[in-house]
Amino acid sequence: MNTIKLKAHTGPDGLLKFEIPTTPNQEFEIVLVLQAVQAQAAVDDLGWPVGFFEETYGSLADDPIELGPELPPAARDAIE
Repeated sequence: MNTIKLKAHTGPDGLLKFEIPTTPNQEFEIVLVLQAVQAQAAVDDLGWPVGFFEETYGSLADDPIELGPELPPAARDAIE
């Protein structure tokens, strides 16, 4: 069994057409899974979604993260 993954685009008539080169005069069993592709979000040069930092900056301003007290050395796990 050979799995072939393709991306195709429907034409203005709504028909999806694709061609797969195969061995002539041979019978095949075909399993077709049709799944619409989600639109990709635009990303910047470093791969972050455009506007990510502008949308998330200051989101924890009302609930800041607090660092607890440092444990005494005797309570820490030994390094192996």
